[in-house]
Amino acid sequence: MRNLVDQVQTERTAVNLFFLNMLGLRLCLILCCPLIPVACRVHSAKEEPLASKPPFPWNKMRLPETVKPLHYDLFIHPNLTYLNFTGIVQIQIDVQEETRAIILHSKDLHIIRATFLSPGHQRNLNVLDFPAFEQIAVVSDDLISREVHVLSIEFSANLSESFHGFYKGSYKTKDGETRVMASTQFEPTHARQAFPCFDEPAFKANFTICVRREPRHIVVSNMPKLKTVEQPGGLLDDYFDTSVKMSTYLVAYIVCDFLSIRKTTQHGVEISVYAVPDKIGQAEYALDTAVKLLDFYDDYFNIPYPLPKQDLAAIPDFQSGAMENWGLTTYRESGLLFDPEKSSPSDKMGITKVIAHELAHQWFGNLVTMQWWNDLWLNEGFAKFMEFMSVDITHPELQVNDNFLGKCFQAMEVDALSSSHPISTPVENPAEIREMFDDVSYRKGACVLNMLRDFLTPEGFKIGIIRYLRRHSYQNTVNAHLWESLSSVCHSDDADQGRMKLDGFCGGGKNGGTEHSKWFMQDELDVKAIMDTWTLQEGFPMITVEVKGREVRLSQQRYLKGEDPDKTSSFLWQVPLTYITSHSSTVQRFLLKTKRDVLYLPEEVEWIKFNVDMRGYYIVHYEAGGWDALIRLLQRNHTALSSNDRASLINNIFQLVSIGKVPLDKALELTLYLSQEQEVMPVTQGFSELVPLYKLMEKRDMEQLENTMKGYILNLFRGLIDRQDWSDEGTVSQRILRNYLLLFACIRRHPPVVTKAQQLFQQWTESNGTMRLPSDVTLVVYTEGARSESGWDFLLQKYLLSMSPSERSNIKAALAYSPVVDKLQWMLEKSLEGEVLKTQDLTSLLVTVSRNPKGFKLAWNFTRAHWYKLVSKFDLGSSAISRMVVGVTDQYSTQEMLEEVRKFFGSLPTEAGSELRSIQRALETIEENIRWTDRNLPLLKTWLDSRHGI
Repeated sequence: MRNLVDQVQTERTAVNLFFLNMLGLRLCLILCCPLIPVACRVHSAKEEPLASKPPFPWNKMRLPETVKPLHYDLFIHPNLTYLNFTGIVQIQIDVQEETRAIILHSKDLHIIRATFLSPGHQRNLNVLDFPAFEQIAVVSDDLISREVHVLSIEFSANLSESFHGFYKGSYKTKDGETRVMASTQFEPTHARQAFPCFDEPAFKANFTICVRREPRHIVVSNMPKLKTVEQPGGLLDDYFDTSVKMSTYLVAYIVCDFLSIRKTTQHGVEISVYAVPDKIGQAEYALDTAVKLLDFYDDYFNIPYPLPKQDLAAIPDFQSGAMENWGLTTYRESGLLFDPEKSSPSDKMGITKVIAHELAHQWFGNLVTMQWWNDLWLNEGFAKFMEFMSVDITHPELQVNDNFLGKCFQAMEVDALSSSHPISTPVENPAEIREMFDDVSYRKGACVLNMLRDFLTPEGFKIGIIRYLRRHSYQNTVNAHLWESLSSVCHSDDADQGRMKLDGFCGGGKNGGTEHSKWFMQDELDVKAIMDTWTLQEGFPMITVEVKGREVRLSQQRYLKGEDPDKTSSFLWQVPLTYITSHSSTVQRFLLKTKRDVLYLPEEVEWIKFNVDMRGYYIVHYEAGGWDALIRLLQRNHTALSSNDRASLINNIFQLVSIGKVPLDKALELTLYLSQEQEVMPVTQGFSELVPLYKLMEKRDMEQLENTMKGYILNLFRGLIDRQDWSDEGTVSQRILRNYLLLFACIRRHPPVVTKAQQLFQQWTESNGTMRLPSDVTLVVYTEGARSESGWDFLLQKYLLSMSPSERSNIKAALAYSPVVDKLQWMLEKSLEGEVLKTQDLTSLLVTVSRNPKGFKLAWNFTRAHWYKLVSKFDLGSSAISRMVVGVTDQYSTQEMLEEVRKFFGSLPTEAGSELRSIQRALETIEENIRWTDRNLPLLKTWLDSRHGI
């Protein structure tokens, strides 16, 4: 067993003993107490009339900093028959200023009793609650002195019906039996729904947890179980070891009947994967992956993982993709379970990445935590970045870097609108905090870190982040702490400690160090000054390049969609530019700090390409024939540029069309080269730019032009489509591309693909679903089958019986893309109910239906009709709500639909979401679609008419 860093002392004070002795008596009292809704009132040993309620003694959303928790003793007794729970929490608090009230968080909890405990004595306290701020005040008649006190609170509540707090889950066995479980999801602000606590990330403390259960269940929590004690009546109390110092949102416990498999890492950490009994056979890949990745992080960071175990649990009802609870990471079943017979390469990549993401959090987020949610990106941006970096090293066969660039494009799509926000943004209330879990915090954060790593060099970046983790272990940080650790890394006070001195990066060799290390030793390199321009202002720059002979004139301005140029004038970034030319493939670097600058080439060139491999978070516009030269290069010899460079050119030129910098016909001329393309990133980026064009027409009833555009795309990729075989052969990227191409061709009714899909679906149904389909083409076959009512019904039957999350995911997607409208309506209703179809999947289902030509209006009407149920189930500001809002509206492009969407959301009260950032984004997107179509549709029609095919 490894040493537990920063663990509390093992001695228990007399107060602790007193608490444990009182448990039996307290629980008897609690269990007899009915569950009643929390009202704004006084709780005390002696109830007072409501009319005498004193004012709440605190008026801020954030808790006072003068009382700090040190340790929680938490006892929880869930009742999975009556779907409620009772508990007692004993909190050791350090009172740093005299006060009469202790303010902490509580939401939807019935507070039964609050007392101060001391050896041989307890003092009853009044409790005031303030539901608007999700706070309670524990009030003493006497002044509370400056010292360590022990606060004990008894409480009860119903298990949550949402996916947050301590919530109810269920699953069906292969025999059709429904079994109930309970699990936690506390990030960002939901620990307060499970027990009264100081529910802010900076209030780190140690936790000692005990959970009472029935013998048919098990309990897992952050730490290893120390012992089980049988209680009168046959119930069992599981006692867990005391945790390391951590934030409340990382606390976790699960009451279930799961089975597990386990292995031990090279560093001695026990890894276990938990799943429902019928699916434990699909846990092997996750177990092996977790072992490999935890060993990788242990070695890479050179900071030992501080717990003796790491559990991974596949939760049947889970809204998020996964959660990094320290020592007990939780996942959707589809994010953890891999069926070798039915899971695809993209399933394997997704599982590997999500495990890598959550295990990276054990250092970035858990060991070192952001001070407040405004810097969430320090957790999520880093974990997203490390997810790709680690998998690229540990699982090179997955070719994960082919997928990274797309994440940056997705972030830029959000960041190009006025509704975007800086990576570091002030937030206060829970809805604002939840909205921070978006593409800016995750994907932009990762892309900016990738740019910084390229700028500082991988060696220098690694030294800096290890220094950051070491300096701030078990503490909270802000942006500036990271920049300090990354600045002057060669002068670090710990640069001489073993592996911090990497590859001679900081000199000492006979050549006196590398070229990059000399750059570090220059005083003018100010990482904070550079990175503040990327984290404290929203958006990203458009770099305009004009080449005249050997002179390259550079300028920057904010790239912003919309009609207000004044919103771009005040922005300035320090941009680490990279470029290659027709005369040299060696990457050249230039730090652009001003609005305009000039650099000089050693000789005149035919073409120049900036932002090599798009490692920088910016787009480039080439003036004075620059685009024409690059288009000629692509048509003549596209492999002269890397696949990422080709993908970035496709992306950038269409973004420039959106703001009128480049005419649409020039962008379309560039796409002609795609008939020669075979690499996954440029091909999928081509689809990403071209498919939305006909989707806009689809919503405007422009059938003729829509079909002409579809025909152009199909002809463009026909050769590549027809070369695909219906197998599982090839590299991971080739196999992912196969699925992408054949699915597109099937939906577009390409005869050879449709015929093959129909044949395979018929064979599969004749075998009653027992015939093994190649996993790469399973979704294609299912999608074709779901076009008929009989095929749809057969697929639904197999969905309900399947124990494979991968298979269920494919069937659900196929069912949602069926042209049978009444089936789509049925799916949405059943998913909201949550019995036949899981409510956790409603977000992706709703967005898929909205992409269906027969379902987009249905999806919007469903969202409006059930808005209040949706925000109740998924929480205001959550990523699920954001995805619904944007996903069901972002292809509309008429003034009528803009007014309809604006009217509906404008009619909502603030507490129902009228001020959500996602609504502003949805409205901006529709406005941009209107501008784009009004400006470009005539040119598009003319260009397509002139092509008559390829």
